[in-house]
Amino acid sequence: MYTSIKNYIQETEKNFDSISDERKGMLLQISEYIKGRVAENKTTNLIYICTHNSRRSHFGQIWAQTMADFYGVPNVKSFSGGTEATAFNPNAIAAVKEVGFKVEATTEGDNPIYHVSFDDEVTPIVAFSKVYDSEHNPNKEFVAIMTCSSADQGCPIVFGSDLRMATTYDDPKAFDNTPQQAEKYAERCFQIATEIAFVFKNVANN
Repeated sequence: MYTSIKNYIQETEKNFDSISDERKGMLLQISEYIKGRVAENKTTNLIYICTHNSRRSHFGQIWAQTMADFYGVPNVKSFSGGTEATAFNPNAIAAVKEVGFKVEATTEGDNPIYHVSFDDEVTPIVAFSKVYDSEHNPNKEFVAIMTCSSADQGCPIVFGSDLRMATTYDDPKAFDNTPQQAEKYAERCFQIATEIAFVFKNVANN
């Protein structure tokens, strides 16, 4: 794993006290689910869901796969999706690049497919915008993690999921084209990374 990303994860661990007890309770439910899958030697599928699958849900997908590797939690596959498809937002891409991820567009067009790497020896994460029930995502035995309130309200039931959790985050889109843009995307990236690190550290400490 790239050194800059390892260092970033170590910084998130110092920030666990910033997570409210209510949110820790929800995050620990995800940890317990993953522990159960690991104990049964089954694959854990996590789908991060937001309205447009452009920002927060991609942060979730990327960090979940990265944290599973960092904490040595086996057989984890992370995905993302939306209630509609748009594109992986350039500002969100810039935020993960700033952390140290390598991001490469492998196709062109309005909704390119990106390969996101945290380690040159690990298969890249495939990131592009899609609906949450796309054929590219699992349709059973997965955790549905809602990352925005509108998707949470729009999808009260996610068919096929074993567990549905709503850990919603403020949208950095509100700061697009403002002087605070980079700061707010970095802030949201760090918050999501911190909470996902909390999930996987608790799995690893089992």
